[in-house]
Amino acid sequence: MADTAQMTNRTDPTDLPQHSTVRSLLRLWPFARPVRARLFTAAFVGVLASCVGLVIPQVLKWLVDGPVAARDPGGVWLGGGYLLLLGLAEALLFGLRRRLVARPLAGVEAAMREALYRHVQRLPVAFHDRWPSGQLLSRGTTDLQLVRLFLAFPLTFLLINGVTILVGAVLLLAQRWSLGLVVLAPVLPLMVLCSVFEAKYGRAARRTQDQLGDLTTVVEESVLGIRVIKGFGRHRSQAAAFRRLTRALRTSELRKARLLAWMWGCNTTLPELAIGGALVLGTLQVAEGALSAGTLVAFLSTALALRWPVESMGFLLAMSKEAATATDRYFEVMDEPGVREPAVGERTVDAPTVGEPARDAAAVDAPAPGGLVFSGVQFRYPDAPPDSPPLLKDITLHIRPGETMALVGATGSGKTTLTALVPRLYDPTAGRISLDGRDLATLGRDEVRALVAVAFEEPTLFSATAAENVLMGAEGAQEADLRRALAVAQADGFVDALPEGAATQVGEQGLSLSGGQRQRLALARAVVGRPRFLILDDPLSALDVHTEALVEAALRQVLATTTALVVAHRPSTVLLADRVALLSGGRITAVGSHHQLLRDHPEYATLMSGEGEGAR
Repeated sequence: MADTAQMTNRTDPTDLPQHSTVRSLLRLWPFARPVRARLFTAAFVGVLASCVGLVIPQVLKWLVDGPVAARDPGGVWLGGGYLLLLGLAEALLFGLRRRLVARPLAGVEAAMREALYRHVQRLPVAFHDRWPSGQLLSRGTTDLQLVRLFLAFPLTFLLINGVTILVGAVLLLAQRWSLGLVVLAPVLPLMVLCSVFEAKYGRAARRTQDQLGDLTTVVEESVLGIRVIKGFGRHRSQAAAFRRLTRALRTSELRKARLLAWMWGCNTTLPELAIGGALVLGTLQVAEGALSAGTLVAFLSTALALRWPVESMGFLLAMSKEAATATDRYFEVMDEPGVREPAVGERTVDAPTVGEPARDAAAVDAPAPGGLVFSGVQFRYPDAPPDSPPLLKDITLHIRPGETMALVGATGSGKTTLTALVPRLYDPTAGRISLDGRDLATLGRDEVRALVAVAFEEPTLFSATAAENVLMGAEGAQEADLRRALAVAQADGFVDALPEGAATQVGEQGLSLSGGQRQRLALARAVVGRPRFLILDDPLSALDVHTEALVEAALRQVLATTTALVVAHRPSTVLLADRVALLSGGRITAVGSHHQLLRDHPEYATLMSGEGEGAR
């Protein structure tokens, strides 16, 4: 697992398609549309609050040129009251803006997270084979938090600050155009600097968010694999891998900080120099009598009121760019094509790929017999090189209704891959699979999984009770079904002995249970729904000899009423089957009884004798 540190270089931001910030963020509109009224109202309230702030300098001008110059105390108190009311109005309006966006934007984040989760559940297994889980987790947590923060703050304040700067510029030019030109002189160089900054910061933000996803993956693997790490004394190498990732992330974060500091410094320095120049020039004009003191005070107050909108532009652009990269990362997953449910009678399996022999159309379209039938099935993993040979080649096999077929072969022969085609975890590259005469490719996945149940060699349990883990195998199953399934899997004894019986939480990945106990719960989950087709991938490998014999005895009763394909490595498991199929080199090379294959096929005899154990 120390090699997971190498995932840092999995994504280079310079190799990714570069989208404009606006184009990326516009993709959020479908999620923001339901709360658009609140967002627009909040933006209007924010602009109104900002404009109220720009009225304050005009009151100051009246106050200085009027009551102050005339030494009128009553006028001064009146002006102070106006200023207080304007300040309160500005504060209340900004508070209202915040209140308007808080609740709806939390809903937008939740809706995006739910949409991502639903889509991930619909994505094919091939997608999950490619994507580290940490990258998916970071997209569903950190990235969506960045999106929510953008909608809550930068989105409205880019508009508010833009309107404020525009209105303020008009006021400055109207009050004294010569001084206004001095103050507005930095606008053009700041626009150029912001453009350069946005590009550089976008690449740094993307690298940081990808590295955070890699770091999440390492943490998750380390937690789930803690027994392996401790058992092999690999804590130092894992700590070193984690340290390399955190240092790389720290370097990227510091680069972002340097870019932001550079931009903030420019956004602060240039306007300050311009205001300083306007102050000197304006003071000279007041001394010469060409400008009133009140006008200079109002002008400088307006210019100072524009300091925060100008200085914050770099910060707001940085947050917007981070939100844009987070949006791109989110839609990288959402744009992955999910599993499409076929229309009635429609096949979802394409014709044979280039380089593979075409099938006889009449043979493919001919009605299939009952049971489980593989007809000329080929399969190549989606991420395999185009010129690589198929893993499964011309698989033709008929498992009759109510029959149990054992599937035997050396490691790498494709047994698990073949069994994964039946519940449509993958679809075959070519050929056809049928269930009781119905083409598997024309069945919806919900219907397929109601017909087919699977018990995998490596059982996966969830952070739930033992009963909940078993009942996941059948919607609407009752207590009687649970007890029957536990009895078949010989799991009722240890489940009843748990502190709270079947209501006991088994912990993440079921690590509070032994390997054999987890395997028996997984087997119970497979049989609880009384499936018509049962796929068992070496389901008894972790059981002791005594428990295996008890499970086999109970399992025979289940197999007598279902059509089953059982991956087997041991003679005891093979003897559960009516017939045996030998898978070798991606093809079915022999089908017959256990004793017949022992007699006639040396490869099968070698596998069953244990001499092929090293090859498995």
